[in-house]
Amino acid sequence: MNVSDIVGPLELKVMCPGVQLDAEVKGGYCSDLLSDVMANAEEGDVWITLHTHLNIVAVGMLSKVAAIVITGGRIPEQNVIDRAAQEGLPILCTHLSTFEIAGRLYQMLKQALPDYEEDVPSGPTKSQG
Repeated sequence: MNVSDIVGPLELKVMCPGVQLDAEVKGGYCSDLLSDVMANAEEGDVWITLHTHLNIVAVGMLSKVAAIVITGGRIPEQNVIDRAAQEGLPILCTHLSTFEIAGRLYQMLKQALPDYEEDVPSGPTKSQG
């Protein structure tokens, strides 16, 4: 499944015209703590956030996410869109909540990738944090 495959079903608006939407979507990651995303998002994840500032582009590139989805009807400023376009990183916006987008993406991944559920990490154990 590619980024282009999630745009319609997740009711996403492509904010960076001309940016390729062919990156493979391998999972999803929801977080608004930038250091958490840098430490835990995996290459190919769709990063779901409510942040709209310029730092999301740097964090998205560092984490090698497939795309950034901004929820809750928030729209980034033009300088953020321009920087993401320059880097080739899709920014997608939606009026839906983070909870709704995460649930829909999870269901799509389960359908598209039969082994997806087995690959989903269960999170840190009590001994880890």
